[in-house]
Amino acid sequence: MKRGIVLFGHGSRNPAWAEPFLALREEVSRQQPDALVELGFLELMEPSLPDAIATLAKAGANEVVVVPVFISAGSHVREDLPRLAEAAMQAHPGLSVRIAASLGESPEMLAAMAAYALRSAGAEP
Repeated sequence: MKRGIVLFGHGSRNPAWAEPFLALREEVSRQQPDALVELGFLELMEPSLPDAIATLAKAGANEVVVVPVFISAGSHVREDLPRLAEAAMQAHPGLSVRIAASLGESPEMLAAMAAYALRSAGAEP
């Protein structure tokens, strides 16, 4: 099984908004050099989620894990993302698309954000 990862964000008109996403993609690739990793955006930026998934499918991925880089799972993650994932599987027969929990919902991220907040306030976690 060849797995691809899409780091999924909302998108913005401001190109600088994507810089942390680019850094995250680089860090994932640094930690796992042979990983197939793409960015995908809901709107306002490229590549779109369907384009990112198509790129991974073309690279040979038969499973794609979409990681929503959102603090919480609002309507984009709960409603739009499953619809887009289903459309991608229809467009690429044999491709499985799995949706991970939003980044901010993971215990590891919550702990890291709390530690950052405490350090920023001059307190030690």
